[in-house]
Amino acid sequence: MIKFLMILLNIFFVMFTGKPMTGEPSLSERAQEQRNKWNIPTDELDYPVDSAYLDSLRTFGATIHHTSRWFNGATVEMSDAQAAEVATWRFVSGVEKTRDNSGSIYGPKRLRRAPTVSLTEDRAQTGNYTDEQLGTYNLLPLHAAGYEGQGILMAICDGGFYKANTLDCFRQTQELGHFDFTDDADDFYGSTGTHGTECLSTISGITEGYYGAATKADYYLMRSEEDEPESPKEMDNLVAALEKADSLGVNVFSVSLGYAQFDNDEWDLNKYTDLDGKTTRVSRAATIAARKGMLVCVAAGNEGNGSWGTISAPADADSVLTVGAVSVDSLAGSFSSYGPSSDGRIKPEVCAVGVQATLIYPNGSIVRSNGTSFATPLLAGMAAALWSALPNENAMQIRERIIRSAHLYPNYDTGNKMGYGIPDAWAAYNMQPAGVESGKSIVDSQKRIENGTIVIIRNGVKYTIFGNPIGD
Repeated sequence: MIKFLMILLNIFFVMFTGKPMTGEPSLSERAQEQRNKWNIPTDELDYPVDSAYLDSLRTFGATIHHTSRWFNGATVEMSDAQAAEVATWRFVSGVEKTRDNSGSIYGPKRLRRAPTVSLTEDRAQTGNYTDEQLGTYNLLPLHAAGYEGQGILMAICDGGFYKANTLDCFRQTQELGHFDFTDDADDFYGSTGTHGTECLSTISGITEGYYGAATKADYYLMRSEEDEPESPKEMDNLVAALEKADSLGVNVFSVSLGYAQFDNDEWDLNKYTDLDGKTTRVSRAATIAARKGMLVCVAAGNEGNGSWGTISAPADADSVLTVGAVSVDSLAGSFSSYGPSSDGRIKPEVCAVGVQATLIYPNGSIVRSNGTSFATPLLAGMAAALWSALPNENAMQIRERIIRSAHLYPNYDTGNKMGYGIPDAWAAYNMQPAGVESGKSIVDSQKRIENGTIVIIRNGVKYTIFGNPIGD
């Protein structure tokens, strides 16, 4: 009798010890032109992983899902025994399991949607469905002046873009391509979910009574969220998406995903230490993307009413725009995750409409839904429109304009849900330039210890680590 032994294959991130800076950097002509325009030097992070290392893994029988030039590693599928052997190789500095494929521990622990999500038909509104939504951050005057994202390249990264390639509300010529960083076998535009399509509609959708925030921006669609399970491997998928966007010369990256708790409890983040922008690879990658000249917009999360409560990764990243949700009445959504980051930085930085946001569902219906997921692409669309009006400024200058235009700035919401508040697109356009260098912020902030307690000094005002002002 013949017995077959099934070997369980899991997912690992393999880190290498060195990288030769030979050949050409992994940058498109557009990406290189933009680096030159904003004086961003090419460095080791721009060169690919050593192909000899990858060939060794393949010869050993491992399957490579994707590589990371920023972290000099690869996402690899192999057995635990193979992983233990690979960890001993001279050019490997570490091996980290990022997904267990056993299946027995999995359950619904996702942080993607507002717990009160309700997609309902709403035809009672008169006039343009989106005037009020875009008017909340005063984008309409910028549109009227002719700035709607032309010349700006965006990437929308999510978990499913059902029918995004056939819906009449999208100008299909503006999609320049799509990339799937998951290992699911589904068709990219098939039954992988509607979330990405809904987010895209707030940026690029046009139909009777509906207008997106940046309908003239070109874009790539990227899928990093897998159907099941919720695991750290998805964070590395998002790293791959950020690196791809950088290589393509993307200007504005919008991601409505967040990670904190996983189906395997052993991988759960600690919100008091891990959300410092420096612990997870995905948060570090978002910061690298910002340093490389990209404006990264990240959803704060929808856990404000839940047990987790705070932001997730990569919303904790430095130099990104983390986005909270408000209503058209400028009230913070109760579900919107609160900050600050664990090292005391204001999170979210700004807000957009995410309470009963107006969007287009894949069946063509104009609907309402809740979530920082929708506030984020609305804010990213505003950034694209603003950048199209100010094409000679860099990502950090556009970011600072948006922050400085917010209605609470230079103060901020001490309840930690709105950050500096709701930006004003027209005011951001008309204000004096920030004058910051690429990758640097003009928000004057420092952290220090006084009497054994961490305090934050921001724009001359002293705050506790939780954002509460400290009196003299």
